[in-house]
Amino acid sequence: MSERRKETRRKLMAFTPVYDLHPRTLWGYLGDLTLHGALVIGERPIEVGKETTLTIEFPNDLPDMTETHATIPIRVAWCHQDESPHYFNIGVEFVALTPQHVQLFREILDRYHFRHVMSDTDSHGG
Repeated sequence: MSERRKETRRKLMAFTPVYDLHPRTLWGYLGDLTLHGALVIGERPIEVGKETTLTIEFPNDLPDMTETHATIPIRVAWCHQDESPHYFNIGVEFVALTPQHVQLFREILDRYHFRHVMSDTDSHGG
């Protein structure tokens, strides 16, 4: 699957909740982020193909950040049970990125992520 990715995913260091707005419910927490989509780690599966609007709430204490949340239309690209049977990995695709989203995500990715290093497991799955 990784050969289909357009860019390397980066894992965020911060605790970042992700909410569905219709109705407002916690989906889980951000696992990683690109300018094309994100991984949400949640406690329940989400229907593949579902289209909705998510709010990603970045921590308020990030220095020099002008925005601390992003509200963005998405489509669920895939959903798989995590290695831990209590969690699901939910891959979302951003449907409509604004210039503000791009700027915010670039700031977040440039400043607050773990450096992603390709491993053997990355080339075999999700």
